[in-house]
Amino acid sequence: MEITKFSIPEIIFGRGALKYAGLCAKRLGAEKPMVVSDPGLREAGWVSTLFDVLAREGLEWCYFEDVVSNPRDTQVAHGALFYAEHKADVIIALGGGSPMDAAKGIAVVVGNGGTIHDYEGANRVHRPLPPMVFLPSTAGSGSDISQFAIITDTHRHLKMTIVSRTLVPNISIIDPNVLATKPRHLILAAAVDALAHAVESYVSVIASPFTELQSLKAIEIIGRQLPLAARDPSPEVLEALSIASTAAGMAFSNASLGADHALAHSLGGMFDVLHGEVHPVLLPSVMRYNLEATLPKMAQIGRVLTGKDLRNDRKAALAGIDRLETLFASLGMKHRLRDLVPEPSQLPDLCRMAANDACLLTNPRPATWADLLGICEEAW
Repeated sequence: MEITKFSIPEIIFGRGALKYAGLCAKRLGAEKPMVVSDPGLREAGWVSTLFDVLAREGLEWCYFEDVVSNPRDTQVAHGALFYAEHKADVIIALGGGSPMDAAKGIAVVVGNGGTIHDYEGANRVHRPLPPMVFLPSTAGSGSDISQFAIITDTHRHLKMTIVSRTLVPNISIIDPNVLATKPRHLILAAAVDALAHAVESYVSVIASPFTELQSLKAIEIIGRQLPLAARDPSPEVLEALSIASTAAGMAFSNASLGADHALAHSLGGMFDVLHGEVHPVLLPSVMRYNLEATLPKMAQIGRVLTGKDLRNDRKAALAGIDRLETLFASLGMKHRLRDLVPEPSQLPDLCRMAANDACLLTNPRPATWADLLGICEEAW
């Protein structure tokens, strides 16, 4: 086996784990942490709950919530200035992928200077970041685990992918109770995002035995729990989805992703689409495109999703893709690209942009922009 590495943060998991946020921040040297969240979490009451936790540890804090879905470069710049002005010393992010990615972007600029655009791509962050404690409010993005940050460039109308070991938070505190206030459609969208992380990391060209174990377990759990989450997102279901999301985050952080996420990033940059809504549309078509390049692995995914020990690899792989399409349709999720893109004439520009995304480098089958266009036309 080739030499490999596996990077993850310290993880504290369980219902009620949020109560350890202040203690963890103090352990990292916090005297005045900067809390990054969003208006939705504040309105749901979780921000004030976090403030109470910090107060019990005797901490002061400053609060930043200039964050929207698909966080902007302008918000990162604003946040870095806010951090300096308030003389903060640790960053605590509470939220889904958007607040956590914004927090990572802020940390990069605080620790390294310049603008977030200077760090687009892989391994361009060379100086340490402020300590980070992340508390995910969704079971999907994996940003609390990963080496990735996705930030929208507002001038180029695209999502920048930033990859660096320094982006792995020091501590991830995963409290499934926080998911209980999420609308059901957002719980499902996040879970499908985690499923896409698991599928793409499993077939990635840099997958390892350490990532493959996590990928397959996440696929198994999400495939079983998604229908239950649609009917009754009980505490047990939310806990299971949180476990699966964490496993998928471990996998894709170390094995990266593929064409589905390359296209998803471009869709988000061009049309401000909710990230979790993209995968039910594109993932089956991307899996068909990759089928021949990684047939044994696609077959294993099919066996896990269907629960059937189909001997023929091609039949098993296709059965898994069919299972996903049936599942997404049963959940009432968008399943055609025309539901996300206003005009088919915009697809070539979308695909040219996606062809430059870092995630495409680890797709199991090489893809030009024209290949990506074929995937999009099938999904249209």
